[in-house]
Amino acid sequence: MIEPDEPTPRLADGCVLCYEGAKMVLFVTGRCGRNCWYCPLSDTRRNKDVVYANDRLVKSPDDLIEEAEMMSALGTGVTGGEPFLVLDNVVRYCRLLKEHFGSGHHIHLYTGIAPKRAQLEPLRGLVDEIRLHPPRDLWAGILKSPYATSVQTARDLGFSIGIEVPSLPGMEALAAILPDLDFLNINELEWSETNAEAMRERNLDLEDGLHNAVGGAAAWAAPLLGDEKVHFCSSTFKDSVQLRERLKRIAENTARPFDEVTDDGTIVYGVLEIEDGRVPQALKEDIYDLEVSDTHVEMAWWVLAELRDRLPGRKEIVERYPNGGIILEVTPL
Repeated sequence: MIEPDEPTPRLADGCVLCYEGAKMVLFVTGRCGRNCWYCPLSDTRRNKDVVYANDRLVKSPDDLIEEAEMMSALGTGVTGGEPFLVLDNVVRYCRLLKEHFGSGHHIHLYTGIAPKRAQLEPLRGLVDEIRLHPPRDLWAGILKSPYATSVQTARDLGFSIGIEVPSLPGMEALAAILPDLDFLNINELEWSETNAEAMRERNLDLEDGLHNAVGGAAAWAAPLLGDEKVHFCSSTFKDSVQLRERLKRIAENTARPFDEVTDDGTIVYGVLEIEDGRVPQALKEDIYDLEVSDTHVEMAWWVLAELRDRLPGRKEIVERYPNGGIILEVTPL
């Protein structure tokens, strides 16, 4: 398995920030004119006109800014679906981010089309990096495809320009366009609920039982990895580094005084069940950081463990993603 251990000079600027967990993911639409068999989008997003900032449904511009501030985002990755189907919205969102966080807020944009000059010009000064996703059936003739023209147009307009594709057989053909690119990112092909049937039809299987990587995907990328412009992004890296670092940034900004932030960016705290908002006397005797509702008290897990024999009611230690994210584990005391 090929895995990056640390940022290298061949990483695109947007990827360096992703490595640090400092890039917010802005999903601008689930609509797309293509039907890639390997698309991992969930049914809640695919072909839906919805907007998400990370996993937060965006209903107003304030949601976008709040999510970026919550993780101390240094940049944003714009994705979909096909962002150019909602170009006016993309321009509006990117302008909002640049005006709020400054021109140094790095924005990259993924697209499955070969955008023309008229489509790219509205993004000048708002998007820093364009990432093209040409379909596999064009790879062998990439220099004669519309994507080669888009590469030159984007370069003329001052964008950093690259190609980002999943690892598939035959990708060595993309070597022909490498001299014209700033970078080529290869994402390890990943298994998901929505592409599982298509994977099975192609006799593909998981690399192991621990990750979503498809067996053989790393080897398909190998012929291109000697070039300094090429970066292979493994499934393991996305799960164990990129997501973890983003969670840690969110946790640092949103954790309550009694939450313990783990090395994985999750938070751990204690929960005591109570009735009618009555706080037990043992918790009143000393000054503790508490969060009280009608049904339970939340506190530092170690306080709950230390006082458990003096506290009536059900007691649990909870681990979850920060800022009210999903619960990962509940341990009874």
